Amino acid sequence: MSQNNNEIRYLNPPTVEVRKKKYCRFKRAGIKYVDYKDAEFLKKFLNEQGKILPRRLTGTSLKFQKKVAQAVKRARHLALLPYVTDLLK
Repeated sequence: MSQNNNEIRYLNPPTVEVRKKKYCRFKRAGIKYVDYKDAEFLKKFLNEQGKILPRRLTGTSLKFQKKVAQAVKRARHLALLPYVTDLLK
């Protein structure tokens, strides 16, 4: 009984979630224009069903999220990207 009573021991260490800070990839890379003709780049901002991912998941700033949304809509209109799909990725 020579242990300190103030010491708390766990069988498994408590898990602490360390989240990476979200960043705008456009600001970091210095991209000024989002090209609607680059379908492979725009697919990074779509989920499997073809929906545009929200800012809270991608970390994109508001200014570039609007540009991405407009570029995706233009690419869909020109049939570079599908409106709806089962498995896009």
